Amino acid sequence: LAGTVPEEPRCTVERADASLTYSHFLQRFAFSRPVILSGITDNSAFRALCTRGKLLAAFGPSPVRLSTANTYSYRKVDVPFQEYVEHLLKPQDPARLGSDTLYFFGDNNFTEWGPLFQHYVPPPFRIPGTSPAYSFGIAGSGSGVPFHWHGPGFSEVIFGRKRWFLYPPDKTPHFHPNETTLAWLQHTYPTLPPAQRPLECTLRPGEVLYFPDRWWHATLNLDTSVFISTFLG
Repeated sequence: LAGTVPEEPRCTVERADASLTYSHFLQRFAFSRPVILSGITDNSAFRALCTRGKLLAAFGPSPVRLSTANTYSYRKVDVPFQEYVEHLLKPQDPARLGSDTLYFFGDNNFTEWGPLFQHYVPPPFRIPGTSPAYSFGIAGSGSGVPFHWHGPGFSEVIFGRKRWFLYPPDKTPHFHPNETTLAWLQHTYPTLPPAQRPLECTLRPGEVLYFPDRWWHATLNLDTSVFISTFLG
């Protein structure tokens, strides 16, 4: 089935729980390696507001900005949120190029979405000299953003499962900028020798991934997923 992707049980990203202190986070992870954090926040109240029915009732007529799922040249398209949910929120077509795949992941209008974001409890850790900005998204199974990099941040799954692939800044992955993550997983990933494979893991609801500055990363939604990122700019 188009967009149906298997879950990889192996996880090569370090994990930490609520016992992780801020000083240990800064020392071990903030500037050097990704980490998956579990049990550091409780977003059950936010999750209750992110069901299909609640979101359509609150934001149905509101425009949302969709971006193409390619690496270097995002085309933007504005559509009503209800139209996106009812007509565009579908499994990824494996044959479709990134430039032809529309994806809702950020570009949120904070005047409209702000009341929802007020209920989100972000991770408690910060990088000195940065301030947080939220990026909220909803996407179908098999969709995702291909390899790219930017500043540090956190990403939490609210509904669904999201598979992550990460490379350090000095190890540029081999990928075509207009190929979707699903196509990369099907065509390139199986050819990689073990030493050239990325760090990877599948996030489930309530888990938060931290990625440091300039780390390459690609994402793949294994289900229809709701997620929110906290970018540290």
